[in-house]
Amino acid sequence: MMTRDVLLDMDQEEEDDEDGDIGDAPASKRPLLRTPSLPSGLALENLDQMNASGFGTLGSQHDFQSPEFEEFNGKADSLFFHDGQRRIDFVLVYEDESKKENSKKGSNEKQRRKRQAYESNLIHDGLQLEATRSVLDDRLVFVKVHAPWEVLCTYAEIMHIKLPLKPSDLKTRTPFGNFNWFTKVLQVDESIIKPEQEFFTAPFEKNRMEDFYIHDRDTFFNPATRSRIVYFILSRIKYQVRDNVKKFGINKLVNSGIYKAAFPLHDCNFSHPSADSSCPNERYLLYREWAHPRSIYKKQPLDLIRKYYGEKIGIYFAWLGYYTQMLLLAAVVGVACFLYGFLNRNNCTWSKEVCDPNIGGKIIMCPQCNICPFWELSITCESSQKLCIFDSFGTLVFAVFMGLWVTLFLEFWKRRQAELEYEWDTVELQQEEQPRPEYEARCTHMVINEITQEEERVPFTACGKCIRVLLCTSAVLFWILLIIASVIGIIVYRVSVFFTLSKEMRPSENGTDPIQKYLTPHLATSITASLINFIIIMILNIIYEKVAIMITDFELPRTQTDYENSLTMKMFLFQFVNYYSSCFYIAFFKGKFVGHPGDLVYWLGKYRNEECDPGGCLLELTTQLIIIMSGKAIWNNIQEVLLPWVKNLFGRYCSASSSEKITPRWEQDYHLQPMGRLGLFYEYLEMIIQFGFVTLFVASFPLAPLLALVNNILEIRVDAWKMTTQYRRMVPEKAQDIGAWQPIMQGIAILAVVTNAMIIAFTSDMIPRLVYYWSFSVPPYGTHAHHTMEGYINNSLSVFNVADFQNRSLENPYSRSGNYTTCRYRDFRNPPGHPQEYKHNIYYWHVIAAKLAFIIVMEHIIYSVKFFISYAIPDVSKSTQSKIKREKYLTQKLLHENHLKNVTWSHIGDLAKNITETVDNNLRPKLE
Repeated sequence: MMTRDVLLDMDQEEEDDEDGDIGDAPASKRPLLRTPSLPSGLALENLDQMNASGFGTLGSQHDFQSPEFEEFNGKADSLFFHDGQRRIDFVLVYEDESKKENSKKGSNEKQRRKRQAYESNLIHDGLQLEATRSVLDDRLVFVKVHAPWEVLCTYAEIMHIKLPLKPSDLKTRTPFGNFNWFTKVLQVDESIIKPEQEFFTAPFEKNRMEDFYIHDRDTFFNPATRSRIVYFILSRIKYQVRDNVKKFGINKLVNSGIYKAAFPLHDCNFSHPSADSSCPNERYLLYREWAHPRSIYKKQPLDLIRKYYGEKIGIYFAWLGYYTQMLLLAAVVGVACFLYGFLNRNNCTWSKEVCDPNIGGKIIMCPQCNICPFWELSITCESSQKLCIFDSFGTLVFAVFMGLWVTLFLEFWKRRQAELEYEWDTVELQQEEQPRPEYEARCTHMVINEITQEEERVPFTACGKCIRVLLCTSAVLFWILLIIASVIGIIVYRVSVFFTLSKEMRPSENGTDPIQKYLTPHLATSITASLINFIIIMILNIIYEKVAIMITDFELPRTQTDYENSLTMKMFLFQFVNYYSSCFYIAFFKGKFVGHPGDLVYWLGKYRNEECDPGGCLLELTTQLIIIMSGKAIWNNIQEVLLPWVKNLFGRYCSASSSEKITPRWEQDYHLQPMGRLGLFYEYLEMIIQFGFVTLFVASFPLAPLLALVNNILEIRVDAWKMTTQYRRMVPEKAQDIGAWQPIMQGIAILAVVTNAMIIAFTSDMIPRLVYYWSFSVPPYGTHAHHTMEGYINNSLSVFNVADFQNRSLENPYSRSGNYTTCRYRDFRNPPGHPQEYKHNIYYWHVIAAKLAFIIVMEHIIYSVKFFISYAIPDVSKSTQSKIKREKYLTQKLLHENHLKNVTWSHIGDLAKNITETVDNNLRPKLE
């Protein structure tokens, strides 16, 4: 039978299209459904070639078929229709137009007709529908969708879904061998969550149905696969024709308000097992062994996560768990380096000189602004002691270690990912993915496919594609420049606020004010600027999220994977500039271009260029990282956990009057929060941004991996709790890997080596101290008999003649704060009276040469080791390669033998008949 389409012809009606043209296609087109046996580009205008039962013929616009209404049978845990036989694969929710309040009748009628046409076409395409009115709200109607066996088989072949052929006889290696007793306490209890049986699989084909392991038709397609198939159908069913354009897809109907929600069902309540004996209670098991706080130390049940939520969510939690495990090693080394600096802070010679009243107390520093006073170097004693903790030899060791750690993490993750591809049967997933309905809707241009040499439809010509790429690139650059403008605004804020605070927070005469001792203008400016920067980052995140989605929608990628990869690159680019620009400024630009007293660099002709804190910019960078990392973690938990919990609590409170009524599973799930198709995207983005903080600037904050480790241990369980208890069940999706996040992490790993080398060279004082220790503390430049750090402070500060100050008419404290003739400043310049006064001295050029040499040596050493590690560790282990090859061999052999057997037995009768006829013809003349 042919497919029957019931469409509303509304060409003559005036109607507002609420959500644009997504899901629209010319009436002569239909979403492309491809099968392996059909040439690429051939559109299946009808499904009559598939001989699916239950398909009707094309009818008129009034020939609607509606779902039957059934009353709720009181079984709250039931996952089946009223008859208890047909499983609910999807649920659609709408509000009855006849019971809407304060709505236009014309608009309600149009929505009702669209929905009726859509549901009628679902029925004509073989799906079975049953409607039930809400128990708590009489206006809501729940349409339950069931896919019969024939429909499942048809679309499983169209979608190239791999299904079991026979149980696998390949042995799986236990990860810890004889040490399983040691890790048993960390493992999931197999008596509670039983291991999944492994099968050899192959893409499903209806004409080879007997080759597949169909032990029970009701369980051959698991609930996740059934929901994925039904969603594929729902996304491609048409409901209206308007201006010779067909509109289709459940997403468009939900966005326009015709349906309020569309989702697959959870299988039970998360807090207790289902009373229905046919329910697998997987949600309850996941909550108990995965999302519950008491399971925080246990490994994740990845196989059950993959079975219940699909491979896409499973691969995310597998990656997050592996990343967290690797962070444990980085955190241990980071804490060791921090403790090394903390325990040796009292042996820091240069810090002792700063705090010494006879050395630092007698060094008078030049004013840091036009209205700032002279100040003694000893007031930076506290910050210099803190700097000794972070700016130590341990920091250098940790920066080198992290350059190697990130390579080990990425390489070992590739191996783990290859194992999951084999275990979860996604090795050849790229053959299964279908075009997005939004892409198919725009396929109006015909081109010749270079591979098949046949015509196929594409959404735009080559010229149109170039224009779209140009517009998208221009939009991305524009918004990046806007982020940079916000960073410049923060810099202006820093300069102006420091100028104001320096004027207001003048030191007391005796210098004993405890507030001024700790809350200096530099510290106050740094903290407030970091907080404001964090707030701006959060606001811009909301804006750039919508901008990136708009640009990607305009770009129109072909598949969902292409769409997410394109959105990933744009969002990460926005977030990279948004989160890291202030850190890059503090690390590599702040305090580097300030000039020197008497020849200063000014912003806007008024404000002096910003200088580092007297203790150095490294502490300020550390403060920035702590505020952003901590604030981001707190904000994300509020946004991802607290808000859904409050919304669900409010929803339950609103329906408290009817709380004593027994509500069905579909209504309980409806009152949960929707996850959204991009929900997992934001989880990845959050972790990748954290990965950047852990690797890019770790030389300034060795405790960053520890903070990330603690956050991720909680993040795994919080995400698990959120998805299991607070959100509707997502549509299960296939995924082979983590997508575009993999090359992004590789790019961050390469950049991290450069940034950490430059932080050590240009932001910290490690290189100047080493140059002094090995060269300038002993003759011919120094006076000490042996290598020492004594005298470093005096050697690293240049001298300036107060008489050379410009604008002496300005109100300057140096005119009334003592008769100082000279002052000191942080730089390596010749003193006044030198033939090249105020020019860089020989120490400066030694330091610059040492910094460049350090960067080159460190980068080459780390990159060389990284290359060797990448080469030595294959992406796929030999055992996994052998398993993949053997499974492929056995699968092909099984299919070939079964096919050959069928061919042999089907033709043996004809062959015997031909042989008999030949023998008879040869013998008949002799007998005659």
